[in-house]
Amino acid sequence: MNKDYRQFMLASAVLLTMSAPNVFAADATSTAVNDARQEAQIWTTYALNPYLRANDLKVVVQNGKAVLTGKVDEKINKELANTIALGVSGITDVDNQIEIAADYRPMLPGGSYGERMDDANITTAVKSKLLWSKSTDGSIIEVSTKMGVVTLTGPADTQADKATAGKLAQNTRGVSSVNNELAVRGKPLTTEERAKIAKENKADESHNFSDGWITTKVKSTYMYSSNVASNDINVSTNSGIVTLTGKVDSGAEHSLAIELAQNIRGVKSVNSKALTF
Repeated sequence: MNKDYRQFMLASAVLLTMSAPNVFAADATSTAVNDARQEAQIWTTYALNPYLRANDLKVVVQNGKAVLTGKVDEKINKELANTIALGVSGITDVDNQIEIAADYRPMLPGGSYGERMDDANITTAVKSKLLWSKSTDGSIIEVSTKMGVVTLTGPADTQADKATAGKLAQNTRGVSSVNNELAVRGKPLTTEERAKIAKENKADESHNFSDGWITTKVKSTYMYSSNVASNDINVSTNSGIVTLTGKVDSGAEHSLAIELAQNIRGVKSVNSKALTF
């Protein structure tokens, strides 16, 4: 897919929509816009799909027909590419010219687009968990991710705080390992030091520990965590007391769910009597 050309076409279409609606109504322009939109949607889905992202697939769409080219190492991946293209609104036909080559090994220096998006999502999830935690100060901890490996840098008040930060990061979906490079100071940072570092990091230190805020953060922490089934746990909060109900698969998951909830800022206690396994 000629991305530069398609991006130009898409940008041109947007400008036409904003400045000259009557021109946009012309059949030729409308068709070109639809073709570019469908190409972009198919290609982006390929780029984000864990089974297709490493393959150099190309897409060209004309009048609702998608032509697919490139290489994959298995027939099932060629079929997946076909299914995805047909699932895009407006695509009526697919000419699947993708070649199956068992020895195909794509070369992707720097990681694929999908992998970079995964890393960005992981960084956001880890950073959020650190910000919400009682035991860590996410506003002064730097988080970076590359190919699923998370690196934590910055200060930690105690060894226990450093360990907690590492555990929160390791227990995040998509994380393969953690480089915990936090420097233990041995004494807490002063309010002025924290404010200065937070300002340098452009972090928002304001918190509203309302019951609604707590419930949302507990649920989000479960959703980001790799060893807790967030859909199986109901969360409610009343005056800072979190109540967990539902059913989990094991005692380990039960204990982790309680620990994660207790670690959220503003939580006074956790009632888990109705959380069974």
